[in-house]
This record gives sequence, C-alpha cells and structure tokens, in this order.
Amino acid sequence: QVVLLESGGGLVAPGGSLTLSCAVSGRTSSVVHMGWFRQAPRKEREFVAVLTWSGGSTFYSESAQGRFSISRDNAKNTMYLQMNSLKAEDTAVYYCAAKNSGGVIIPPRAYDYWGQGTQVTVSS
Repeated sequence: QVVLLESGGGLVAPGGSLTLSCAVSGRTSSVVHMGWFRQAPRKEREFVAVLTWSGGSTFYSESAQGRFSISRDNAKNTMYLQMNSLKAEDTAVYYCAAKNSGGVIIPPRAYDYWGQGTQVTVSS
C-alpha cells in the first residue's frame, strides 16, 4: 500500500507561481512512476507530468511543458510540481498518483494510488 498526501494549493494571480508537494509513505519501494494530474469542474481528469521514481526521467503534457517542473526528493519521499506563469485555465484540483509498474503513463487508469487532491485557483 502506498499513501499519498498533497499540499501547497491555493489562490494565485495570473502569471504567478505555486509549488505543490506530494508526500509518499508506505511501500515506496514498489513505486515505479509518480505523476501529477488535474481535474477542472465538469472536465475529465487529465495528465500533467510524470517522473520515474528511481531515475528521475520526466515527461510533460503539452500545456505543462515549459511552465511546470516535476521533481522529487527521494530522501524525503516527496514529489514536487513547480508551476510558473500560471493561467486561469490551470485552475483545477491537482492530484498526485503512483503506479507500481511500467507501461503507459498518461491515462489515469494506469495508476494504482491517488492522493486526495489540492485545489489550485488562478484568478485576479
């Protein structure tokens, strides 16, 4: 079992920055990939970014590329999402997720564990 706990959400003005954290506990040795997803009202949950837990390789959605940065601190068992140049359309509940196997990394259904989510609101 892997337990995920997000933090760091909040209200930020357009163009601002925010860093989300995801604390990982439990059977962390089984984790292969860790990802960030988001879900806006009345929309499907969508992929934002992913990294390999051991090696740190990363991949981003088109909307996140160049503005967001995913990273991890294995010593602290924590993953981060640094978000810059935020836009109103980035407003959503952000979730971290973990998967115990390789393979596809974009569909939410590929992930085994989920956090409870943290709200990010971009508004003036």
